[in-house]
Amino acid sequence: MTTVRATVPFSAASDADQPLRIDLLRIAEWIEPGSRVLDLGCSDGRLLDYLQRTRQVRGAGVELDDERVIAAVRRGVRVIQQNLEEGLALFDDKQFDTVVLSQTLQSMHHTEHILREMARVAHYGIVSFPNFGYWPHGWSILRGRMPVNDQMPYQWYDTPNIHLCTLRDFQLLAAQLGLRITHQATFRGDQEILRLRGWRSQLAVYRFESPGGGRA
Repeated sequence: MTTVRATVPFSAASDADQPLRIDLLRIAEWIEPGSRVLDLGCSDGRLLDYLQRTRQVRGAGVELDDERVIAAVRRGVRVIQQNLEEGLALFDDKQFDTVVLSQTLQSMHHTEHILREMARVAHYGIVSFPNFGYWPHGWSILRGRMPVNDQMPYQWYDTPNIHLCTLRDFQLLAAQLGLRITHQATFRGDQEILRLRGWRSQLAVYRFESPGGGRA
């Protein structure tokens, strides 16, 4: 485990002004100003950078890829370089107010374990993942092929997505683990889907409260 701190100023100021993806904006809305945030698989730190600038959060990210770690550091984001599959043992119980796992859940080998660990280290968790129940996926399978689209752009033989699920699948797992879902949002591209979400949405975002209660 390596902790990388921001020592290099982020020079591409215009990049910081680029709008976040619609799902990341929704995640940001669900995070209280001034709260403590852990972003798992934080990539280039774009979400944490936005939260630090607009909601004054105290945040840290976890990322394994060297280039993404460097990009996050240049944004002024504190990053811990570690493989998420090794768990979150370095964090104390309820050390954070919110922990985020954005579009990474489906690539985790130990899905239940990472969700339990998220619930342990934070009062609230936020996860997003591609919705395998999106209706064109079923049509693709009926035609004899695994679905490939902008949300799941990989072929079956090189995909990092090993645990795909539907909205209902996640809801049932959350209930099994004692995670109380407080917010839900679904999207197709840049459009939020409000009706027939299980069939019409490509991406789902959930906020849950950890067992034992969260903080207001």
